[in-house]
Amino acid sequence: MRALGRSGIEVSDLGVGCWAIGGPFWLGEQPLGWGEVDDEESVRALRRAVELGVTFFDTADVYGIGHSEEVVGRALRTVRDQVVIATKWGHTFDSATRQLKGNDASPDYLRQAVEGSLRRLGTDRIDLYQLHLGDLPIAQGLELVDTLEELVAVGKIRAYGWSTDFADRATAFATAGAHATAVQHAFSVLEDSQEVLDVCEKLDLASVNRGPLAMGLLTGKYSESSTLGPDDVRGIAPEWLSFFRDGRPAPEWLARVAALREALTADGRTLVQGALGYLWARSGRTVPIPGCRTVAQVEENAGALAYGPLPADAYAEVERIRTTAPS
Repeated sequence: MRALGRSGIEVSDLGVGCWAIGGPFWLGEQPLGWGEVDDEESVRALRRAVELGVTFFDTADVYGIGHSEEVVGRALRTVRDQVVIATKWGHTFDSATRQLKGNDASPDYLRQAVEGSLRRLGTDRIDLYQLHLGDLPIAQGLELVDTLEELVAVGKIRAYGWSTDFADRATAFATAGAHATAVQHAFSVLEDSQEVLDVCEKLDLASVNRGPLAMGLLTGKYSESSTLGPDDVRGIAPEWLSFFRDGRPAPEWLARVAALREALTADGRTLVQGALGYLWARSGRTVPIPGCRTVAQVEENAGALAYGPLPADAYAEVERIRTTAPS
């Protein structure tokens, strides 16, 4: 267990990311989900995570256009007081068409969005509520702080944060808001984020690690011949997703994974468990949130808890490879 920043909330060292269990959704012709899902297996997977000691679950209202929140609520309702639920807001969407429509960073939409998430999750409070618009101008982000503090005061949320890869935005939110406690940012052994980590250390924030397995590359199950379907965000990868190209894993990233594999698995853990152990070794503030769609995936992810951070010698070797390998 570790502190979720300065909130006083405790979470397991590992969380579960719930993007993939939302099922398909779209921005025009661009897929934004991870393909079709089996809701019954998703529920079993989330409940198995709780059995294995995982207490932190991260979703968003837009994942599956509300469907992920509904599945999370269904799976965790009977253990609600034992878990910490995080979700996000900021995107607007059409439930009937499963289409992303746009963004809304207004205080009025924030009040509307939190009620929708509470309803779908079947809960009376959200433990961590996160702004999902990572590149929103700082001035607009700060206009939301008073409303977020009001939501804390009435008990609808316990703490809040910004899902952003920009250190200046994380700094602004945390400096302005008494109950700002976390930054969710892309971070893995393949994708560094030192500037945001520095903000977390300086301002006593949790580092919630989005993409800790590099969109699946660090599971080790993909090769140059692997293909992803047209309803999978990796199958028709948007510009920001560099790990996949033309529906296949990018060869340069596969080569990087191959170079790191031995160091990440030297003490008997799997590649997945090594990738998570690297993040814990890097900082005591990290809470990686690998995604899942099956019980087996949850079990492998949670198995990393038994190993903990990478040993010092393995960590040093990973850093040597990571910082000297060609980009």
